[in-house]
Amino acid sequence: MRIGILGDVHGNMDALEVVVAKVREEGVDHWVQVGDIVGYGAEPSECIDLIRELNCTICIGNHDAAVVGQLSTEYFNPYARQAVEWTRARLRTEDLEFLRQLPLLVERAEYTVVHGTLHQPDQFGYVMSIVEAKDSLRHQRTHVCFVGHSHVPAIYLQSSADADDVHVVFSPEVHAMTKPSAKVLMNVGSVGQPRDEDPRAAYAIFDTVTGEASIRRVAYDITSAQRKILAAGLPPVLANRLALGV
Repeated sequence: MRIGILGDVHGNMDALEVVVAKVREEGVDHWVQVGDIVGYGAEPSECIDLIRELNCTICIGNHDAAVVGQLSTEYFNPYARQAVEWTRARLRTEDLEFLRQLPLLVERAEYTVVHGTLHQPDQFGYVMSIVEAKDSLRHQRTHVCFVGHSHVPAIYLQSSADADDVHVVFSPEVHAMTKPSAKVLMNVGSVGQPRDEDPRAAYAIFDTVTGEASIRRVAYDITSAQRKILAAGLPPVLANRLALGV
């Protein structure tokens, strides 16, 4: 099975449409989305509609949870908090209901999906280094696990039964051939708000037959996304950061 994995979308329809078109060109049998469909961007309902159309396997992200009142925004920065409030006021009833029923964690025979860390999914912690990756890998029961949240793409490989035998590849674009005996933790980056100083939208492909794992990038119309954010009255910093990839 060839899986297309979408990272944090954050209401950026310009990026999502380009990524979906690119993944369709490459051909996949199944779609996964790792949470945070909404937040920051100006087109949350449009993004929800497209994700639902793809029939993705999805988990809930921290922004999704905050919008539907399942998570406090106490620890959100002021811009994120303002975006949550703006989004909540504009989503349709069916959008809110859709987000509300999303699970924290999905485990299937072929893969696991969680927004932050596998060992504490309800805490929405970040996988940013080998330290956090090891904690998640200790709880991982499937060959591969897809995560997002940090917006920084990476592939962590545990190539033996030794929990400390973990290697990582950090790169805007990553390609790795994995073995069935290995555990693979893929941080698939972000579709709608990359934070690795590469403003291009990120997405991932995983082939369960060959073990091929790839994180790829594609350019999209950032200026269009910025204009929509500013026109919506959202904080200008949310528009400015898109061009910087931060």
